[in-house]
Amino acid sequence: MSTPAVPDTVCVIGGGRMGAGIAQVFAARGAEVSVVESDGNAIAAARARLTAGLAKAAERGALDTDPGTILARVAVVSDLAALPPHADLVVEAVPERPELKVNVLAKAESVVGDQAVLATNTSSISVGELGTALRRPNRFLGMHFFNPVPTSKLVEVVTTPDTDPSVIQRAQEWVRGLGKIDVTVRDSPGFATSRLGVLLGLEAIRMLQEGVADAAAIDTAMEQGYRHPMGPLRSTDLVGLDVRLAIADYLHTRLGDRFAPPRLLRDMVARGELGRKTGRGFYDWS
Repeated sequence: MSTPAVPDTVCVIGGGRMGAGIAQVFAARGAEVSVVESDGNAIAAARARLTAGLAKAAERGALDTDPGTILARVAVVSDLAALPPHADLVVEAVPERPELKVNVLAKAESVVGDQAVLATNTSSISVGELGTALRRPNRFLGMHFFNPVPTSKLVEVVTTPDTDPSVIQRAQEWVRGLGKIDVTVRDSPGFATSRLGVLLGLEAIRMLQEGVADAAAIDTAMEQGYRHPMGPLRSTDLVGLDVRLAIADYLHTRLGDRFAPPRLLRDMVARGELGRKTGRGFYDWS
């Protein structure tokens, strides 16, 4: 059985940790990739993330081609107007601010051709709401990648009532072409993964706040007792406490008080203790 193909041409809007990871996995499978960032400093940072990510993948023996050849397939630009009009797939991976995502997606749609599939990498925001400004909502869906993208196996494909079935099928095939596993869910706040993952993480933070156990004990209980590969507090450090707080606030407005963020989470974010990216969260990452 042949391996499903990935798109020939992919555009990724946003070159942060998630965007760079998405660009890396598509380029590693042979796609020509354009990454859009805001300015020179951000472009340099995106290139550095890609270079480092490919070096790590090579160390793991996960590449079929040398990193330099893969990196040569990636162009990092500062203007959405520079996106190739023949792109097969555009993935939006900008910060979790609805107004920013809506604006970026609408601009991208105006540049690429009618053949392009547009996808958002949001982890919680309603895909249908993000597509309200699009002229072709039938070619829009969610492709929720997980952090770190190169080693995470899952991609959540999120559909709306407007999404054309052929677009859903193509997205599923592209995920499989990356060697990843797709799960398809209906558009709903938090989808399946963030809704369950955030709820578990918030309860773990409440337990820590109440002194039920320390972070290591809570995580070990879930890892050894329920075979979770990573405990909820270590996972929150990896995702970023600020990201988890933003998702919790959004879900709180949509799904009620069971998603109300604990005071400890707000306090840690206010102190700049955001997890691995700042060196300290529930664990010391320095």
